[in-house]
Amino acid sequence: MSISAKDELAQVLADNLNKQFKDTKVAYFLDGSNATPTDIKEFISTGSSILDLAISNRPNGGIAVGRITEINGLESSGKSLIGTHILSETQKKGGLAVYIDTETSVSREWLETIGVDVQNLLYLHVETVEDIFQCIENIVTKIRESDRERLVTILVDSLAGASTKVEMEADFEKDGWATSKAIIVSKAMRKITQMIGRERIALVFTNQLRQKLGVMFGDPWTTSGGKALPFHSSTRIRLKNMGQIKVGTKKDVIGMKCRAQIIKNRLGPPLRHADFNLYFDSGIDDKGSWLQVLKDHKLLKVAGAWYTLEYKGKDVKFQSKDFEKKLEEHDGLKEHLYDLICEASILKYQSVDLGIDDVEYTDEVVGDE
Repeated sequence: MSISAKDELAQVLADNLNKQFKDTKVAYFLDGSNATPTDIKEFISTGSSILDLAISNRPNGGIAVGRITEINGLESSGKSLIGTHILSETQKKGGLAVYIDTETSVSREWLETIGVDVQNLLYLHVETVEDIFQCIENIVTKIRESDRERLVTILVDSLAGASTKVEMEADFEKDGWATSKAIIVSKAMRKITQMIGRERIALVFTNQLRQKLGVMFGDPWTTSGGKALPFHSSTRIRLKNMGQIKVGTKKDVIGMKCRAQIIKNRLGPPLRHADFNLYFDSGIDDKGSWLQVLKDHKLLKVAGAWYTLEYKGKDVKFQSKDFEKKLEEHDGLKEHLYDLICEASILKYQSVDLGIDDVEYTDEVVGDE
């Protein structure tokens, strides 16, 4: 069969299927001529340029709009903070930020510290998983009716903190009551995934890591709510506290070193990671992570406490505490360094150029959870 005949048949089938499904278009050609459900509409920054690059493998990326993102980790690993940064970045783009709180642990002052406009934040306090998904469904439905062009981010903080209606009324000595949460999440995720896929809506869940009992091999960690959220998420970010940040003679703890590993990714290469500092009074130190990447890739010279980089034929010298000031003092320097970081960080390998002797094998299994 010739290519033209095959194309004609595909067009006939597409037209026929779209006639059958009158209310919703189901058949597309992925030639770029029309928008399709596979298109990534836009990205929202996580507040960390380095993490954005690790997720989307492109400049000015981040988490995808129209997709589901899970941020998981142990307690005090930065999950809520990253989620809150995403809400702040949404508002900077003129979007609506929705915070669904199940833990009752957030404060107005803390949100303002991260940069959230609390005057225009829609805050919802719910107790059960059923209520979470009912709120999400209502929000998406109303947006479809009123303003489909408006960017919206919904943060659920957290799935692990929500009970089910069965649990709220359960006798904890009886078996089987806890299994209802996974069933509810599984049913809801199938529906919600389809609802937001065609909209300008980003859905972000934070979730708690829990250790599997008796696991000797493979990944000993799992998350609350069963397998549905990991399955439906386009991106899963696992956060790890890498140590405390201390200052002064009293060694006061003012923040922590954080590592974010992309354990699942449909937007770019998975299993990449980003390191950055989190400060309790300001959130992510984005420019500090820039400096670390520039050092790691030898894009500047280091002599003791002084750094030197070449820009427009001249040497720019500074200490780490003055880095952000230098970025503002020199016109175009910030954009120049960001381009260098993108060039160094974006993965460009082609597997067709590699032979079996050019790669390294390990015993680790991808996605073993």
